[in-house]
This record gives sequence, structure tokens and C-alpha cells, in this order.
Amino acid sequence: MIDVRDVTSARIVLSGLVSTLLAAAVIAAPAHRVVTVQILSINDFHGALEPPAGANGRIGDVAAGGAVYLAAHLARDVAANSNSIIVGAGDLIGASPLLSSLVHNEPTIESLNAMHLAVSAVGNHEFDRGWQELLRMQRGGCQPVDGCQGARQFTGATFTYLAGNVRRKTPGGEEALFPGTAIRTVGGVKIGFIGETLGATAHLLSGAASKDLEFLDEASTANRLASSLTQQGVHAIVLLLHQGGAQKPDDSDVDGCVGFSGGIVPIVARLSSDIRVVLSGHTHRVYNCTLQGHLVTSAASLGRVITRVDLAIDASTDSITAATARNEIVTRDVPADPVQVELIRRYARLAAPIANRPVGALAGPIVRDVNSAGEGSLGDVIADAELAAGRPLGAQIAFMNEGGIRADLVSASITYNDVFLVQPFGNTLLVMTVDGRTLKDLLERQFDNPRPGARRILQVSSGFSYRYTANAPAGQHVDAASMMLDGRHIELGDHLRIVASDFLYTGGDGMSEFSRSTDIVSVGPDVDALANYVRAHSPLAAPTPNRITRIDASR
Repeated sequence: MIDVRDVTSARIVLSGLVSTLLAAAVIAAPAHRVVTVQILSINDFHGALEPPAGANGRIGDVAAGGAVYLAAHLARDVAANSNSIIVGAGDLIGASPLLSSLVHNEPTIESLNAMHLAVSAVGNHEFDRGWQELLRMQRGGCQPVDGCQGARQFTGATFTYLAGNVRRKTPGGEEALFPGTAIRTVGGVKIGFIGETLGATAHLLSGAASKDLEFLDEASTANRLASSLTQQGVHAIVLLLHQGGAQKPDDSDVDGCVGFSGGIVPIVARLSSDIRVVLSGHTHRVYNCTLQGHLVTSAASLGRVITRVDLAIDASTDSITAATARNEIVTRDVPADPVQVELIRRYARLAAPIANRPVGALAGPIVRDVNSAGEGSLGDVIADAELAAGRPLGAQIAFMNEGGIRADLVSASITYNDVFLVQPFGNTLLVMTVDGRTLKDLLERQFDNPRPGARRILQVSSGFSYRYTANAPAGQHVDAASMMLDGRHIELGDHLRIVASDFLYTGGDGMSEFSRSTDIVSVGPDVDALANYVRAHSPLAAPTPNRITRIDASR
């Protein structure tokens, strides 16, 4: 017969033994392995293979940028942590200098391949030449019109373009142009990348470039894609977003976030907590912020800064346990990367006959900076050049969009390459007829614009002037009585011949009023008009911006 007391005693002993073994197991269990992954991010490179000049080539007082130095900095950063991945936040091509643009941005793609870029979001400028050409950048092949121009067959990007919020309209319905996400394993842990351009991209493109494309809301699309990644077991999620902001008053603190504002702020406020890091771009500014629990950074532009993000990732869950960032200036005091040196030398030989062609001289620097009314000396010069090109066809007024001016004129002796840096888009100038009412409406569109946060004042040619009030009701910003041409008041019923780029004519920057024009005639490339004007007026002096007057307080 079994004694119950013996059984109870045995159970107590056994229970104690199990507890001891469990405690020992807990003590002996290894801690979760944490992997430190380094993400190196660039944005808005714009094909700046050669070191940019003037203000475009500095961060504060430090000379920065150039592919030979960018590649060297990236290689050094990767050597410091082999668990690294290099990514982009859009506008890596487009609005590019002649060295890259002459060969349809193929040199820039080759340069980025050599830097071992892994994934990149698309930006608005990736679409400058249409989505078909962007697909060629990814897949490779000869340019359909100009054929193969380089010494080698163009094989396309080895990195992956991501475009989660871009849809292409087809006869069978809408489809994705590029993948929305990419999963990469770094140091044994999985990281999910989401890539998007700003939702207002269509307003930044010509009608031809945006044809058949739809750009979806950034936050809701990113949240949907993040949910899909988590369902696949990916919990370390990074958003590559071509939208941004700016800190105030300037970018002197590359890791600052002082007075931060911009189009990215409301987007980040709506993002899922699953998205821990947002690597941004578009505004060409540098910042390092924490917004609504998300790490939000930008690396300026033109390869002048690298954002270094350190992620601590729990290897057992692939979840981010900590995230920090630091912006590194791409100084020019490091040895030049030999692969980039050879690549640039090869394409420079191809571009040299055009790039080095003398154009004229300057009496002094002519820069993009604008006054309180939004008018600048370089904008005035470009508008005057457009007017001169259109005069034989009766042109009376010319308009230049401020965003299309990409560099200053600073050298005493100007080459074609200098002029191309100012206007690198290859736009065509059109002379067209509008009435005074349309003129008034398109001036109003500068303020009542469908593009979020847009208020870029059109630069205008000599002889035309007007006054405006920025803080006025819609449709009442411009004083119609102040619209003057060569000292004469412009009536709403007058008919005028104006000059503008095909970008503006097809609705770029939301300026849809240009499409109401008639009797349209092409007068050739905008860059040639500027080159001819500099040549005819050498040594060219900077005009005083006095054509546009803002009545209320300065912006």
C-alpha cells in the first residue's frame, strides 16, 4: 500500500527540482543577439559626378561633394561596419550636369552602381524624361532615339528602384511601375525598405512626362506597405521618401532640427509606428530630427552629405531596438576613388568638345538669390534671354520658373557647360499668344497653386512689371491695374505674345493657364537661348531685380 505522505513528499521534491532546473536554464540562456546595421543614405544627387561649384559645392564653409569623394567616404564608412547598406531617397538623376545629361544619365547610373547602391526611392526628377526612360535606367539598353553612345553597352542599374505610390495606367487597368518594397538581409537580419516619391510629383512634371501616371498619398500607401512587410515577418522597416522639409534659420548644424517645417511633417504624423526611420529628400536641406517617434533625416543634395543611420536590431525578432543618425559632410580631403576617377575621365572626353566651348564673359557673379518679392538677378537674365530668342516671332514678355534655375553663374569666363548647369533640363522655348485675362490668371496661379506649399514667383523679362499682395484672397493677389508693358497698361482684352518653356506650357509647377494660349511656335532649346544672350551681352552684368513689387510684408 502506497503512503500518501510519501507521494506528496515526492511531488514537493520533484517540484523543487523542476524550479531549480528552470531557474538555472534562465540564468544560462544567452541574451538576445543584437546586430548593429549601418544604413548610408544619399538623396538629390542629380548626377553631380564632378565636384559642384559655388554655393552648390559647400556645406557652410566646407567644400563638399563630387563622386570621387562621395565614393571614398562611403567605402570608408562601410569598412568601419561591414553590416552596411547604401540607399537613396530619390532625384539621383535628372537636372544633371552636361557630363551625365549628354549621355542620358547613363554615367550617373554607372557611378552609383560602382558605389554599391542597393535600393533607392524614385523622385520627381527621375521622371523628367518620362517613365519609359526611367524603366530603361533600371533595365538597361540603348536609348531609343540616340542609340548607344558610351564606349560600353549600358546594362542599367544594379540597384532597385522603389515606387510604392506610383501607378501606371494601362488598357487593362492600373499597375505598379516599380516594386513598392524591397527586403534586404544585412548582418543576418532582415530590413524592409519602402520607396515613395512625393504625392504632388505630377505638378512638378511636364504633361508629357506625367502622362499615364498616378501618384498616391504617401502616408496611407506607406502604412499599407509596412503592414504587408510585417505580415512577411519583417519588423525593421525604413521609409525612403522623396519629400522633405527644412530647419531654420539655416543648415549650419548638419544634425539640427531647429524650427523644422515642410511638406514631410504631416506625412510623418500619419505614419504607422512600424516605420521607425524615414530617410527623406527633395528640399535639398540637411537635418536630423525625431518627429512623432520617427527618426527623420536628409542629406542635403549633390553628394555633399551622407546620412549614417545606426540600427540596433534584435536578431531573434528582426526588430529595431534603437536608432540613431549622424550626417557626415563629404569633404574633399580624402583620396579620390580610382573607379570614379576613371569613369568621369571617360565621359569627360566624350563631353569636352561641347562642354568647353566658350560662350562669353561676366562683369561679376550672377546668382539665383531672390529678393522679398521673389525676383532674382539670374532669373531676370534668363527671362531676358528667352525674350531675345522669341523677338523674331513677336515675343513681348518671357517667363521663367524659379525651380528650373539650378546653379549660379560665377566664373568670369563662361563655357557652354556653365550655362548648362544653370538650365540642365533640355526644355524647349515656345512663343505663344495669350490675352490679358489669361496673363492675370497665370500670375494669380503663382499663389493659388494645386501644388502643396508652392509659391515660386515666375521670373519675368525686362519691360514687364506688376505688383502683388501675397496675403490676399484667392484670385485677388495681383493688382490688374499695375500690369505694365513698356510703360503701357495691359488691358484684360489685349493680345500678347509671350515666351515660356514647354515645361510650363504643359502645366509644370501647376501653371495650367499657359495651356490656354494659341499660335504656338518653337524657338529652340532654353540653354541655347541663354548661351546666345551671354555671348551677345559680354561682359554681362547682373541686373537689379525691380520688375515685380510685393506690396505687403516680405515673405
